[in-house]
Amino acid sequence: MPPAPDACPCGRQDAKGRPLGYALCCGRFLDAGNPAPDAQSLMRSRYTAFVRGRADYLLATWHPARRPPALEFEHGAKWLGLQVSGYRSTGADTAEVEFVARHRVAGRAVRLHERGRFVREEGRWYYLDGDII
Repeated sequence: MPPAPDACPCGRQDAKGRPLGYALCCGRFLDAGNPAPDAQSLMRSRYTAFVRGRADYLLATWHPARRPPALEFEHGAKWLGLQVSGYRSTGADTAEVEFVARHRVAGRAVRLHERGRFVREEGRWYYLDGDII
């Protein structure tokens, strides 16, 4: 069954296995400015920001110590899905999220498998960096 038209790109589902709508999922972070409650929610919202071309959100949620000055998106990239394969707290304010993000550019499939590191400062989670697996 294809996802609902308003399904969030991150693929998060409710307790019954139905896709969550964008507004109830990542939209509350990207559009309403609410901080993500945990590292996994931040990682999912960052994937959604890539899908929607939201460099502003990506830069705002990147830790200032590691944030690039600007972002450029791959022209014509079509995002195909996100799979979260692991999450672990590494401290009171640190966590790791392992994920696979898939997209296609100019007919070529791209698979990014990463273990991302996140840190919480002053109540907000930030993407710090990650290792490609």
